[in-house]
Amino acid sequence: MTQKLFTSNFVLLILGQLTSLFGNFILKLALSMYVLEATGSAAIFAGILSAATIPTILFSPLGGILADRANRRNIMVALDTLTGISVLCTTLLLSEKNDLIAISVLLIILSILGAFETPTVQACIPTMLEGENIMKGNAVVNQIASLSYLTAPMLGSILYAAFGLKPVMYASAGCFFVTALFECFIKISYQPLQRNGGIFSVVKQDFLASMQYISKKQASISKMLFLTAFSRFFVMGIIIVGLPYIVRTILGLNAQYYGAAESALAIATILGSIAAGLLTKKLKIHQLSLILASLGIFIIPAGIAFLLPVNPVLKYAIILVSFCSMQIIISIFSIFGVSLIQQRTPDYLIGKVMAYTSAITLCVQPIGQIVYGFLFDRFSHVVYWVFIPTGLMVCTVGLCSIHFFGRMEKEQNETIK
Repeated sequence: MTQKLFTSNFVLLILGQLTSLFGNFILKLALSMYVLEATGSAAIFAGILSAATIPTILFSPLGGILADRANRRNIMVALDTLTGISVLCTTLLLSEKNDLIAISVLLIILSILGAFETPTVQACIPTMLEGENIMKGNAVVNQIASLSYLTAPMLGSILYAAFGLKPVMYASAGCFFVTALFECFIKISYQPLQRNGGIFSVVKQDFLASMQYISKKQASISKMLFLTAFSRFFVMGIIIVGLPYIVRTILGLNAQYYGAAESALAIATILGSIAAGLLTKKLKIHQLSLILASLGIFIIPAGIAFLLPVNPVLKYAIILVSFCSMQIIISIFSIFGVSLIQQRTPDYLIGKVMAYTSAITLCVQPIGQIVYGFLFDRFSHVVYWVFIPTGLMVCTVGLCSIHFFGRMEKEQNETIK
């Protein structure tokens, strides 16, 4: 009998993700606007956000170990409750004298809690779903995240402009408490793993066991992690750094063009998630190499636009189509990539492996942004020297991965038999 996708557990999970992500997005937007108004410096808030990502990277492996050793439902309930309490307490203690310190501490706390929650949520999906529904489930979760990203900033800015910072923070705390309530009704089977020694001994054993698994027993997982990180490095560097720089500085267009581009990218992410769900049965594993190669192909037109004798608005249109295509492709590739990793990882290791996925992505994206920030500054008058070589490089790696994905498909078919 075919398992249905929207089981009661999965529905509760995505409802929780919807309220949690919405609360997170309106909170981050309100805090950024407040800090910008209070200091007049975007660099200060950027520095605070950058510092706040460090605990997520450091604590993610511990989050993965906890996700494999404890009841995942209870972890999610506890973490979202603690998040709501942290936001609520910060709101109550916030004043003009301690605002930046309080906001910085809150962001660090949220970063630590996020390090434990992300691998737990990702580990729940293969526990709740089976087979191709894992890919569909990841696609739905990605759609929820994209919808939240599309709507929350707009509603958050309206709330902030009308009521100020504290009411938005209260609303955000309420979202986290509602999330915890949804998660209370999730039913996940739990079998405690055997413990040999104290906490430090268990952490060491679990870490070594998971690393040995992905490096020797299932080396394809580590290669899949590399390819996912590789694609994120280029796409996030180009889009996050390149889009505002090109629109505002190189093309000299106003903020409305940039805002429209951001909205278009959010819609492209949703379309990519929908496409991933629809392609679950049709897209074969070996075809992921072509998906990766097509990512490089769609980067190239953004460079060609600067070789054409056309006006800035037309260049903007070409770049926007190119970037949206990239966003659709990276969404499909990431969803399939993460789903393959989940399918090939046993339940007792899934939390740790998902934690590595999250940590590697978090490490790679800022590096990509720094590298492409330098490249766009260096080649600002000849931007095609950034786009075209990058596109050719990604396309080459995609074509070189044909044999790897072919072996993965063969192994998958043998496992099913």
